[in-house]
Amino acid sequence: MASTTQVRVPDIGDFKDVPIIEIMVKAGDLVALDEPLIVLESDKATMEVPAPAAGTIEDLLIKVGDRVSEGSPVLTLKADAEATPEPPPSLLPQQEPEPVPRPAPVAAPPPAAAGAVPDFSKAHASPAVRRLARELGLDLGQVRGTGEKSRITKEDVKTHLKGPAAAPGAAPAAGTGIPEIPAQDFSKYGEIETRPLSRIKRLSGPHLHRAWLNVPHVTHGDEADITELEAYRKELDAAAKEDRKQPYRVSLLPFLMKGAVAALKAYPDFNSSLSPEKDALILKRYYHVGIAVDTPDGLVVPVIKEVDRKGVVELSRELGAVSAKARDGKLSPADLAGGCFTISSLGGIGGTDFTPIVNAPEVAILGVLRSKMAPVWDGETFQPRLMLPLSLSYDHRVIDGAAAARFTRHLCQVLEDVRRLVL
Repeated sequence: MASTTQVRVPDIGDFKDVPIIEIMVKAGDLVALDEPLIVLESDKATMEVPAPAAGTIEDLLIKVGDRVSEGSPVLTLKADAEATPEPPPSLLPQQEPEPVPRPAPVAAPPPAAAGAVPDFSKAHASPAVRRLARELGLDLGQVRGTGEKSRITKEDVKTHLKGPAAAPGAAPAAGTGIPEIPAQDFSKYGEIETRPLSRIKRLSGPHLHRAWLNVPHVTHGDEADITELEAYRKELDAAAKEDRKQPYRVSLLPFLMKGAVAALKAYPDFNSSLSPEKDALILKRYYHVGIAVDTPDGLVVPVIKEVDRKGVVELSRELGAVSAKARDGKLSPADLAGGCFTISSLGGIGGTDFTPIVNAPEVAILGVLRSKMAPVWDGETFQPRLMLPLSLSYDHRVIDGAAAARFTRHLCQVLEDVRRLVL
């Protein structure tokens, strides 16, 4: 028996007045359960609103460019138990730390006015080209199509972005200040393959580029003796794997998170952000820690909330759950928002040191590498100790070298005496 349902925008976190950038269905379409209906784009993520049931689209209540919030009506759906087409692969929200138009080479067209959402309904281009144009902040109305019947292709978009070729020795285009790396035809030297970047990398790339250009990065290195901590971690991990209800793993990360919170409390400037005017610090009284997770499509940074109120066991369970969501591409915008401080661990891979990029508007990020046994002098003899290399990158506008050294040493001392984690 069929019934008509009004589909509304589901919980999208704290976001309000989010613009609709794409409508993926029309009246009369038959849709499957969880099939994407519309695409929203906030300042943190691109999100799709899925169908709550299989059925037929009766009427659209919105158009491209409309702004919606949680509970806003989207369309009416005539649900039908007999309408059970195979659902397509779900296209879930991906991390977009702070979406900005990709820096355009040499001479790019001016970006659209703030808040404006381009309507490509009349553009002679495929959905894939339209999506690419939106991600690049490009108005397809200004692009000349060279495809069949003047259809706009991806190559047309790329050519438009390059703009007129700069004369040899010419100054960088106004507003950029940074000359582009000259393009090369690598096929002249041998066989090549062009592989598109994953969506995560396309979206996070401009954020990382902007952070690197705007934040004066400095990286401080130190080592923590985690010999006793590692023995205690192994005890907890052994018990966790034998949990009768739901086995889990205890890694070093929960201890690092608790240690980081202890250091953030001791040095509050590290738990802050610069004001938009750059003349004041916004100090945060909460402790939400972002954890960089390696996925097949790239790095994402889910945020674990209220780390100061959780124990190692609770954090271990939560880390296992959020890491699985990240690898499956099921993180929601709320999972990615609100971070104060980020930890990026390469311990499972290796290395001796690296320079993690500050996850602006945060002011510091902790890089962690693989621990190693090393001889340590105890005043009388050398003892074998398990040493953990740490790399702290920080915004030098907020933090100076002495503060960074004190913060990192405090963190090391907490990790070296597990009893300090409960203080």
